[in-house]
Amino acid sequence: MNENSAAVRFFYGTRFGRFLLKKILASRVDRLCVKFLCSRASRFLVRGYAKRHGIILEPKVKYATFRDFFIRPKPGISPIDLTPGHLISPCDGWLSVYPIKADSTFHIKGADYRLRDFLNTQMIDDIHYEDGLCLVFRLCASDYHHYCYIDDGYQGENHYIPGELHSVQPLACETYPVYTLNRRVWTLFTTEHFGPVIQTAIGALIVGGIVNDRENCRVRRGAEMGHFELAGSTIVLLFQRDRLTLAPYIKGQAAGGRELRVEQGMFLGKTQRRPL
Repeated sequence: MNENSAAVRFFYGTRFGRFLLKKILASRVDRLCVKFLCSRASRFLVRGYAKRHGIILEPKVKYATFRDFFIRPKPGISPIDLTPGHLISPCDGWLSVYPIKADSTFHIKGADYRLRDFLNTQMIDDIHYEDGLCLVFRLCASDYHHYCYIDDGYQGENHYIPGELHSVQPLACETYPVYTLNRRVWTLFTTEHFGPVIQTAIGALIVGGIVNDRENCRVRRGAEMGHFELAGSTIVLLFQRDRLTLAPYIKGQAAGGRELRVEQGMFLGKTQRRPL
């Protein structure tokens, strides 16, 4: 699904829109937006937002603020594939798959990204990720903005990178290198079945917030890792070479920038190696 909202078409598809967006991002208006959306005065936005994005509101649930509505948990429990060695989707959203090239770069929606620039660190030996896989999960406004662990293992430290808050819709990604400009948090996982995996949460659209619940601890597949606050966002998973074999339908439908709808806990592929 490569649709762009009217606002994104204006801010990223027109010269005046790009000029205005630059002024807005430089003004630090995000602080005012966050303060408002976390206040009780923002409650009136909930009904219109839900109607616009096809979200069914539970009749007996009242939200004190727009933030409370946005971070609402998913009703019921998402079915989780618990088969050892199976990769699951960390969230609901639109999945696209890209190869990591021999020079440790990967191409997403019209822009090339070098691994060390993407993570803003020299801590990672990126040679191990050459010829690996990059999985991009784009969450839409109608999605539940929570994400879970893809496997059992150990979660390292959360590394916060301050940045701008561009939209993550396709036109924005084609116009700017959004994934190295935007605010993001990356974490290195030592997984039982896929080796070291880098997971990066990317904020978006003026007010994006990222909340990871824990760090430096053992984790279990399917348990909640964290959530986004207040705006649509993205999860990026980076796998080393020879660690993951994608399911045939994923390779057929989500490669080369095409997007495939996935749900949290859904089977996406399997390990290529024995558990560590």
